[in-house]
Amino acid sequence: MTGGDTQTLVNDSSGAVPVIVKSQPQTQIEMQTQPAAANPFQSKEERGKALRQVIAAFIANLGTVNTGLVFGFSAVVLPQLKQEDSIIQIDENQASWIASLSSASTPIGCILGGFMMDRFGRKKTLLLTEIPLILGWLLISIATDVRMIYGGRLLMGFGSGMVGAPARVYTSEVTQPHLRGMLGALASVGISFGVLFQYTIGSYRSWQFLSAISTLIPTAALLLMCLMPETPNYYVSRAKPEKAAKSLSQLRGSKYNIQREVDHLQSFAQKAQLNAKKASFRETLKAVLSPAALKPFTILVIYFMMYQFSGVNTITFYAVQVFKVSGTTWDSNTCAIFMGVVRLLFTIVGCIAMRRCGRRPLTFISSIGCGVSMVCLGIYLQYKYYLDRHDPPLPAQYRWFPVACIFSFTMCCCVGYLVVPWVMIGELYPQKVRGLVGGMTTFAAHTFVFVVVKTYPMLAHILEQHGTFILYGVISLAGTIFYYIYLPETKGKTLQEIEDYFSGRTTTLKTKKQASNFNININAASNEQTLTVEKEKLLLA
Repeated sequence: MTGGDTQTLVNDSSGAVPVIVKSQPQTQIEMQTQPAAANPFQSKEERGKALRQVIAAFIANLGTVNTGLVFGFSAVVLPQLKQEDSIIQIDENQASWIASLSSASTPIGCILGGFMMDRFGRKKTLLLTEIPLILGWLLISIATDVRMIYGGRLLMGFGSGMVGAPARVYTSEVTQPHLRGMLGALASVGISFGVLFQYTIGSYRSWQFLSAISTLIPTAALLLMCLMPETPNYYVSRAKPEKAAKSLSQLRGSKYNIQREVDHLQSFAQKAQLNAKKASFRETLKAVLSPAALKPFTILVIYFMMYQFSGVNTITFYAVQVFKVSGTTWDSNTCAIFMGVVRLLFTIVGCIAMRRCGRRPLTFISSIGCGVSMVCLGIYLQYKYYLDRHDPPLPAQYRWFPVACIFSFTMCCCVGYLVVPWVMIGELYPQKVRGLVGGMTTFAAHTFVFVVVKTYPMLAHILEQHGTFILYGVISLAGTIFYYIYLPETKGKTLQEIEDYFSGRTTTLKTKKQASNFNININAASNEQTLTVEKEKLLLA
């Protein structure tokens, strides 16, 4: 190093790196630093084949379509089972169990899926998840009493829980950052498509036929997933770089710099102290309780609680019933179908917006939009409840309003609530425990689904319909405060940058102003003396 050169330490994703800074003839010294954790895969010339990544993500998320089938099933089937000519007669209590039982077994599948994903790999786990889904649909299609329907719903919920985290983690690990946000949201598109499928077919065909045809989705997912590679991240975590390179060649194309990405994954794995040996229980517990895992876990669990108690799945699971309660003059099944179309379209809009707008703005749209829609629906139902018991009743020309509220609610929840937290499951957690903590998160999420779906009839009895929806709206609006304070923006960030941020190693997820203030506060004391000495050297030179 010459007399006019200075050496400083710059933090990047690999730690402190010495950087040579050439002195300038100006009197004011300009400190040049490398950006923290620069993303090596963002430039267009470094991007792999997008189509291959899209296909891999699409096949991985076919299983999530089944989750939509499970969600939408009760909305159209419960009215059929309550008819007098139904071969299986049910009451209100049995109906609530049919609607909610799938969510009761889903958390168990979430934990098992997370464990299997880290133990056996993402691909094998996705293959195994389809078996209980196929068996569950077949059991319901031949059901002769309500207990067989209960059993089928439990099996389907178990399979849906197993597929949730592996599908999202697989997608996040086989795609590059510029595609990850959009493709990570495919799971939400799959769920919305499944809901629409059930609303449409179930409005015109029997529940037995609906159950039988629903087996086609998990069967297709099982066959197509056999053709897909395991993720390169999983191979690297098992010290198999050759297989990781082979996987990347299938996912990126032959012209892509495969070895460069393998080296990057290995470097990060070494930094995170990943190796082929199985971690002990104590090491795993320490990793789970580390800030890199515990902080994002807490944020996402509260996120899921807020959004579930905004009434999203109450509307989904009881769609036909809710439209009937609203008093609209339109056919309830037709309204449910149109709501399914709106849900699918706006989920796609949310996926596209995820790439352009980021996670935080879409979350605010959902929390505020859903909150206002639910409060307005509750106020309308309270007004209707009062007028229906007096003379004159509510005029028919105003009965479009509740449908508009429900559709507005659906639009808002699809662009944020139904996309953002599920994508973040595959983004926020450190690779060492990504599967386990991802399973724990989906466990919590589906536990909230069960509680909300099961308690809706009880709340509707205690608070009346209007009070229940107003409560949902207030919870959604209150969630906006939490999201504003704690929810990070991960748009365009690599998984390594996100892990470094929650570990406290970098500030890459903060705004430039926050990052600047952080660096000044941390480094001012240690750098002050060094900078003074270097200035004197430069002036003497």
